[in-house]
Amino acid sequence: MAASVSRRVVKKVLAVETAEGEGALVRRSIGSMKLRNLTPFLMLDHFHVSKGAGFPDHPHRGQATVTYMLEGSSRHEDSAGHKGTIETGGVQWMCAGRGIIHAEMPVQGPDIPEPRGMQLWIDLPKQYKMVEPTYQELGPEEIPSAFPEGPDGGVKIKVISGKSHGVESPVRPLGGCWYFHVIIDKKDKTVFQDIPAGWTSFIYILKGSLKVGEEPNAHEAFHTLVLSGDANENGVQLTSLADNTEAVVIAGEPLEQSVVQYGPFVMTSREEIQQTLLDYQFGKNGFEKAHTWKSLIGGR
Repeated sequence: MAASVSRRVVKKVLAVETAEGEGALVRRSIGSMKLRNLTPFLMLDHFHVSKGAGFPDHPHRGQATVTYMLEGSSRHEDSAGHKGTIETGGVQWMCAGRGIIHAEMPVQGPDIPEPRGMQLWIDLPKQYKMVEPTYQELGPEEIPSAFPEGPDGGVKIKVISGKSHGVESPVRPLGGCWYFHVIIDKKDKTVFQDIPAGWTSFIYILKGSLKVGEEPNAHEAFHTLVLSGDANENGVQLTSLADNTEAVVIAGEPLEQSVVQYGPFVMTSREEIQQTLLDYQFGKNGFEKAHTWKSLIGGR
């Protein structure tokens, strides 16, 4: 059994809340000026959608978008005929591939919590950029949980993708990506999460305060912590410094490819982006319904 050697924090970025879409508030860390590129990750948004707001019909190509609901719920609908609702604690893993148009609109009501959640954009490996779009959706009860110290041990890890303490998610991303929601009840509890060697990894703190590895520094809510990736570091050790500390720990296999992004289109060259814009304009190569399809939920 190899010794557990924890990664360290090499960069820390505070995600400041800004307006995005129509009336949504977003804390963006990856994809902001402070943290532009972190292959294979393109964007991380911690969103809060207020009444009457949302993300009406818009296209995607070349990336996967992962939506994880922390509170409330969100409806979605797309040009390939998928539709449904992501409930609190549920996840939607959408591989946009060669092209899709979709809408994401919050479920609002007098006794319903306003939707809050995480959206992560992951670059697709070059060879998968033009695959047919696919969805993997897990309701809250379908996401498996690991309990490193047993069910009453005060540490719960929701395994959205990847493996944790012998528990594996059914989600199968194109390209390597592990995604965990770590929930620690009490302060001064420590948990070690394995991460494949050489993968890019980061932590985003949702609540409370924690420290990483043996470093004494306290890290608070809404910070993204980019982790080191030395060959001998086989995971990350988290210690809670407050009761009810929660964070997501995400790791991915880095891609040796260029990132050329134009809004919701992510390819590996300017030529491919120009081709994507033509495909979208003329409604072909995955965008056949670009100008005829309208979502029922987008209100357009």
